Amino acid sequence: MQDSALLEVGLPIALAIVMLGLGLTLTVEDFRRIGRAPRAVFVALAIQVTLLPAVAFALVVVFDLAPLLAVGVMLLASSPGGSTANLFSHLFGGDVALNLTLTAVNSVIAVVSVPVITNLAVDYFDVTGELGLQLDKIAQVVAVVLLPVVIGMLVKRRAPGLADRANRPVRIFSIMVLVGVAAGALVAERANLAEYLRSVGVVTALFCVMSLAAGYAGARLARLDERQAIASAMEIGIHNTTMALTIALSVMQSSEIAIPAAVYSIVMYPLAAVFGFMVVRGSMRRRTDGAR
Repeated sequence: MQDSALLEVGLPIALAIVMLGLGLTLTVEDFRRIGRAPRAVFVALAIQVTLLPAVAFALVVVFDLAPLLAVGVMLLASSPGGSTANLFSHLFGGDVALNLTLTAVNSVIAVVSVPVITNLAVDYFDVTGELGLQLDKIAQVVAVVLLPVVIGMLVKRRAPGLADRANRPVRIFSIMVLVGVAAGALVAERANLAEYLRSVGVVTALFCVMSLAAGYAGARLARLDERQAIASAMEIGIHNTTMALTIALSVMQSSEIAIPAAVYSIVMYPLAAVFGFMVVRGSMRRRTDGAR
């Protein structure tokens, strides 16, 4: 699987299209909104960039994951929020505008955070072979992550009608890519799949729940309102696993490193939905009690 043209060429192109679709939903206004809601943006980004890697590191150490799987979890933790977070935020009454801003900023930060955290993980867990993200590989990450977002934003600015028409097909394509790549990564490691699911399944599920909870609780502790807290939770809990899978499979050329992201892509949606329902139900209960 690792030597196929699909991984070396097709997968980066697919991710570029996914990131182009993300750019089609963003505008310069999403970046300018930082100045109007700096605390909300800072709190969510601080949790995402600093707390999540620490939580992921603690989990892989406690559960004593194999080195490559541990690197995969750290790669997952460093990946930014996914565009699907916007949809979940909308479904559960979150501040979608804040999600768009966080997604925009995260896409830029990921160019630095992903290589730094992944390389630190490779060194710490003493992974053999040239699996780190060297300068040429970092340039590849920038090319397939940041440039398509910029192009998408330019299209949105100059041809908003075209951007709106392309949004739905690209979203469908994004889901198909995620499902296909996740399934491919799991199939590639089918000989060890049962063992991986026993170890990584627990870690990824815990990481997802803790990410959602940290995003919500951190926002509320910072005295952000309910809608901002929901947006923060979804942005932090729903990762761009397509990016993590592409970096693992195409850039680092390791299907084992891709396993945590593949498993996470399966568990994050139902867990985010359950979390959203619990938050909404709790909010309704508090309002009812307050009205008595």
